[in-house]
Amino acid sequence: MKTIALGVLNAFSDAGQISAKASRLPLWLRPVVSHLQSLALLAARFYVAQVFFLSGLTKIRDWSTTVLLFEDEYHVPFLSPELAAYMGTAGELALPVLLVLGLGTRFAALGLSLVNVVAVVSLAEIAPAALAGHHLWGVLLFGIALWGAGRWSADAFLPTRAAES
Repeated sequence: MKTIALGVLNAFSDAGQISAKASRLPLWLRPVVSHLQSLALLAARFYVAQVFFLSGLTKIRDWSTTVLLFEDEYHVPFLSPELAAYMGTAGELALPVLLVLGLGTRFAALGLSLVNVVAVVSLAEIAPAALAGHHLWGVLLFGIALWGAGRWSADAFLPTRAAES
């Protein structure tokens, strides 16, 4: 049971933090895999951040149209259209910046995941290609939330609470 628990914990550990005991990779291959995982996370962070940031820029470019869309097309549950427009736009502009910097990465990924889910749920009809895009972004955000930002991020350079105590 202890071995299974350690395996599960290691599967959910941060990128770049491969446990020497739990890993079955040859010693020389561990740094390579760690850097490749960090590179993949960096690419995912940049790609998803670009998608959401550009969407936010589109919304602020013509605010009256954005509010109209939230009144007529996007039926966000529990929020007024204007509040939903402000919150969605703020999330699409602020969270991608955190994601690119790798600062508060899991928070940013979970926040963008919420924006992504609300976008899909609030539309009455969504084209299959658009839905596939939302699925892709959701999977990438899930991986970022699960593994963190990787070695190439502001999060990697910040001291952790466990190291301070």
